[in-house]
Amino acid sequence: MTTFPGSPRVQKGAIVGIDIFNPLASVIIFQYNPDTLTRTLQAQTTTGEAGRSEALRLKGAPVETIKLDVEVDATDQLEKADPVATGMGIYPQLAALEMLLYPKSSLVIANTILMAVGTIEVIPPEAPFTLFIWGPKRVLPVRLTSFTITEEAHDPSLNPIRAKVSLELRVLSYSDFSVTHPGYALFLSHQIIKETLAVIGSAGNIASTGATI
Repeated sequence: MTTFPGSPRVQKGAIVGIDIFNPLASVIIFQYNPDTLTRTLQAQTTTGEAGRSEALRLKGAPVETIKLDVEVDATDQLEKADPVATGMGIYPQLAALEMLLYPKSSLVIANTILMAVGTIEVIPPEAPFTLFIWGPKRVLPVRLTSFTITEEAHDPSLNPIRAKVSLELRVLSYSDFSVTHPGYALFLSHQIIKETLAVIGSAGNIASTGATI
């Protein structure tokens, strides 16, 4: 990312886990936007046993996977003697990411009590409703499937002060939600924006192919 003084201000990407009981628990604003972002889309087609009339039929939106590397660095905060960075390094930022994969401890305790008193069926807790925000045109419901943390530097108390986090996200579409869930409408809006962009991009290209419609 350029540091040229005349460069336009770049919006920060983010991952936000929405929890109505603790809205600040998992808000991760990227300190530095990653230079690259890899997206893989796998078509959702009908099975090979379908007839010829079904060859082009789609079962739903493609399964999209996003991979990116995020850098977290406390150097600037340490230079300013920030009390959080001085006392804990970047543990709080890493913890906010990790909590997207943990069930809430209160629910774990509640389920443990239910099992101890003989409850036959205990419903596993849900992960927070998670959004990947990459500019105003891409606000996507996602599930964090895995990530790797490489701690690259530590302070004298062994708190991490610099790390690279490799994230893998699976985009959740309307096929993954009930129609009343906010993720359903959010992904549908994302697809409508994408359809509009596709028309804009195609309108100027069709003439250059020499084809007529």
